[in-house]
Amino acid sequence: MAGLVAVAVVISGCGGVPAGRPAAEESPTGTGAAQPSFREPRQLVSANKVLKVRLVVEMRTVELAGQRLRALTYNGDYMPPTIRLSPGDRLDLALVNKLPEKTNLHTHGWHVSPQGNSDNIYLHIHPGETYRYSYRLPKDLAPGTYWYHSHAHPISEPQVFAGLSGAIVIDGLEKYLPAGLRHVTQRLLALKDFQARNGAIPTAGIDSNAPTTRTVNGLVDPAIAIRPGETQLWRLANIGADIAYKVQLQGTRFNVIAQDANPVSTVWSADTLVMPPGSRFDVLVQGPPAGRSLLRTLPYTTGPAGDDYPETTLATLLSTGRPMPQATLPTTFAPFDDLRADRVDRRRTITFSENSASTEFYIDNKLFAPDRIDVRARLNTTEEWTVRNLADEEHTFHIHVNDFQVMSVNGRTYNARSWQDTVQLPVHGEVVIRMRFRDFLGKYPFHCHILNHEDKGMMANIEVVP
Repeated sequence: MAGLVAVAVVISGCGGVPAGRPAAEESPTGTGAAQPSFREPRQLVSANKVLKVRLVVEMRTVELAGQRLRALTYNGDYMPPTIRLSPGDRLDLALVNKLPEKTNLHTHGWHVSPQGNSDNIYLHIHPGETYRYSYRLPKDLAPGTYWYHSHAHPISEPQVFAGLSGAIVIDGLEKYLPAGLRHVTQRLLALKDFQARNGAIPTAGIDSNAPTTRTVNGLVDPAIAIRPGETQLWRLANIGADIAYKVQLQGTRFNVIAQDANPVSTVWSADTLVMPPGSRFDVLVQGPPAGRSLLRTLPYTTGPAGDDYPETTLATLLSTGRPMPQATLPTTFAPFDDLRADRVDRRRTITFSENSASTEFYIDNKLFAPDRIDVRARLNTTEEWTVRNLADEEHTFHIHVNDFQVMSVNGRTYNARSWQDTVQLPVHGEVVIRMRFRDFLGKYPFHCHILNHEDKGMMANIEVVP
């Protein structure tokens, strides 16, 4: 039909040139330079319910924090385009591999088919190949913030760490807001970190506990503008390979309206948000009194065998201009399909563990095998999993295709306001989750989203059967 001609609308982010452009196109920012202004990646936006995208994967020299570094890029950018769609859209995506090794693509959090040329992480796009993905989004796909990244086993960590991750926005979250807040300023804050070694972001011997430069949209400590009392919608996304964040915004609180792209039933407020790798929060923030305040990640430890992350400034909030009346924020938000009412068709216990040298990581005492089916579940059933962490460090549980509801943490009932797709497993603790296997058959993985652990074995396969 003529009405379904694919058109990609390109929208530049705030402030012009996207962060992490090739070195010849952007002057250095960061260390030794003026504080950069906040800006977002360019956006590729669907039109007439279709979006066609071409992503070229290659190593390029980019400018990061005033340094010229070789990085892995999509379309030449360390912070690549944001893909923006609506529920019911189709995404046709050609992935062109110009690396000397295999790669592939995962659309993190999407409730789509895991088979064929959809969200199939078992595909390998070899050097010189172009692969054409096609994703058909359900009409009821939850609005919010998702992301895309390499899932090429066992090199997910180096590929994502060196730059192969970007953001996805599914529109529609605004419909749950009061009329007076449906047109507030929206900002994407994609959190990535990098290290530099011999003029490049390393792709071997990565130490997630080593000093690392934290970036927001590829920028170091950008200045974000807000008016006193103004309400903005921020999309916080941890799209890095390994590390966790504990984010805090001085002088204001985060009012959570979606977690892992699942709109919440009740808006909840927090001074800090813990964000393990892969997690996202859509939040409302309100401008503090005039002045400067810091968006920080606070000190955070993942356990005796894990990492210790120091406090770091992520961005500076500049509250200036004529004050605005502070809007009344919603308390109730979106419908919630609460799985506490579901009949549980099967219960399982899943264990995460590692060897004493932290060189091998296991699920149910097994290293990942791509052809082995570890769990079989039936379509249109609900299962309850007790996920136990036997290790001296936290692990981050994530499953593809079907999100879950947290029921309890270390035996204490958890007040879930939405489903989610990542959850932090406490040291020597357990999390009980429920999930409903709906709509899609096929094989897909669950794993630790600390990608170093995933690459070293902490992944398993589930197959949903009729």
